[in-house]
Amino acid sequence: MLLTPEEWGIVRLSLKVTIVAVALATPVAFALAYLLARARFPGKVLVDALVHLPLVLPPVVTGWLLLIGFGVKGPIGGLLHDWFGLTLIFRWTGAALASAIMALPLMVRAMRLSIEAVDRRLEGAARTLGAPPWRVFWTITVPLALPGILAGAVLGFARSIGEFGATITFVSNIPGETETLPIAIYAALQVPGSEGVVTRLAIISVVLSLGALVTSEILSRRADAGRGQHVL
Repeated sequence: MLLTPEEWGIVRLSLKVTIVAVALATPVAFALAYLLARARFPGKVLVDALVHLPLVLPPVVTGWLLLIGFGVKGPIGGLLHDWFGLTLIFRWTGAALASAIMALPLMVRAMRLSIEAVDRRLEGAARTLGAPPWRVFWTITVPLALPGILAGAVLGFARSIGEFGATITFVSNIPGETETLPIAIYAALQVPGSEGVVTRLAIISVVLSLGALVTSEILSRRADAGRGQHVL
């Protein structure tokens, strides 16, 4: 059951892609969660639907949309290439982007529930004592919502580590560059006699995903203490 050096490389690449994906998605997810939890504006239902769209779209469609938008000739990818010399397609950074987008809806949902659970009377009391809005946000809102924010980030980690469809569509399968755990498992399944490779990589995937889900549930239970609401 010991992993080969190539398999360790796949695990390291998967962890790198996942960590970068979560780092990219967390601030965006929190901003969207706060907006959806606290703000009232025309088109809020549409924004909410767009945020959760990757959950219901076929992942291949999401990857195709990434190809259109972030390809070298795409509206965003072209600017990144011409202005900064950055290319996401067929790179591990593109895999991180695809994973971040696929994880974003779950992260937003977990964080939104946590923000909505914050007792706004505490924020109001802080304001009556003279605290400015930014101080109320950083000393009351964020600390009370922090377990849910962390739960969302860990849930995003679990989703990212298993991302396959959008990733392989956008960045393909390039060993050492974009071959993450699910892609490597899929590739090994196409090769006769690779049951051992599939088994080892699948076990690693299960352990990482299960650990992330358990951690997320523990954090969300702490965030929802006494309310009986859970992210999972």
